[in-house]
Amino acid sequence: MATPAEQPPCCVGVFGGTFDPIHAAHLRMADAFWQQCALTRLHLVPAGQPYHRQQGPAASAAQRLAMVQLAIAGRPGWLADGREVQRPRHAYTIETLEEIRAELPAACALWFLVGGDSLEKLHTWHRWRELLQLASLAVAVRPGFDASRLHPDIASLWQAAQVSDFSNSAPSGTIRALTLPPVPLSATELRARLASGSDCSGLIAKPVLAYIRQHQLYR
Repeated sequence: MATPAEQPPCCVGVFGGTFDPIHAAHLRMADAFWQQCALTRLHLVPAGQPYHRQQGPAASAAQRLAMVQLAIAGRPGWLADGREVQRPRHAYTIETLEEIRAELPAACALWFLVGGDSLEKLHTWHRWRELLQLASLAVAVRPGFDASRLHPDIASLWQAAQVSDFSNSAPSGTIRALTLPPVPLSATELRARLASGSDCSGLIAKPVLAYIRQHQLYR
């Protein structure tokens, strides 16, 4: 029987997004997050009512959660987390992280995945200054990311909190750039392909595509 000392360290990741629909680029990003952070659990959190988007999702919150569940079925440690879609109001990242942090042991590392484009807008997020008190940030940087474009407050945070690798086991408070495989695919492009009846093989998981067709989404 394994002793407590032999148990893997607790390291939980949170990957939030509209997932409208979840597609191959999302899953490759999640795989990179899982592997590079050596996560023991990964929460994929579909946004319920994203307050920072002018136009709402095309699919309902329940449908987007169902598609995430289908996309990650059979992946141990991966969880389709419905807490945001179950809220009757706008969902704020800080509240989601507060809830997940409260569910974890104090020493457990908590990583939140954010895209480079979102990092540029981080200073507009609700209670953004408290994020690093709860979690560390894994920043998915893509070709063309330029730290000089960051808001001064975010730029200083980027410089002060960065670590060179994910071996840092601090429960929160650090930032690390995530190395991503290049996947030139966006949900907007995928929705257009679905609407036109174009072939989406390899761009979206087969069970998700079957669900989309069954419910006649993105037409």
